[in-house]
Amino acid sequence: MVNENPYHLIGSFDGPDETPYQGGHFQVDIQVPDNYPFQPLKMKFITRVYHPNISSQTGLICLDILGKEWSPVLTLKSTLISLQSLLCSPAPDDPQDAVVAKVYTTDRKKFESTARLWTQGIYKEGESSNLSPVAAAGLGQEDVDKFTSMGFSESQVIDVLSVLDYRGPNIQNLSDDAVVDQLIA
Repeated sequence: MVNENPYHLIGSFDGPDETPYQGGHFQVDIQVPDNYPFQPLKMKFITRVYHPNISSQTGLICLDILGKEWSPVLTLKSTLISLQSLLCSPAPDDPQDAVVAKVYTTDRKKFESTARLWTQGIYKEGESSNLSPVAAAGLGQEDVDKFTSMGFSESQVIDVLSVLDYRGPNIQNLSDDAVVDQLIA
């Protein structure tokens, strides 16, 4: 319970095996509506997740059972299990995060490596790291600074540069304009 409120909960589950989320621990903010179970639970990820059906910025979730497909027979436990299953089976045709969905459909290796990096590195829940978020993402501080000096937040720049794989020789293949386009998208 959050602040002794039985209608505001924090749920958690481990990342599914044999996925980029394996080894991760994910927390979910849960709001229970007054007329539950006749209305769906309101859920969003607290832990940052790189996934087509989860907003990388807000944690909002695109999952049919949290909306029009809700049924009063669904429980808190079954809904959390459905979230865990969503990590196994992304639905890029109905995305919450279009940028991540595009990477998922066009470059699966990049998607998996970025999702793994978020799970094991920069956004790993429950562990502190001596690495800065920039270093944990495998990015250069000067590269991040170039875009934060334009007024973008560091976390937004890290997210976009990670999605674009702005590392090593690949930096030469990406113009600053292409990065800015993604930052303002």
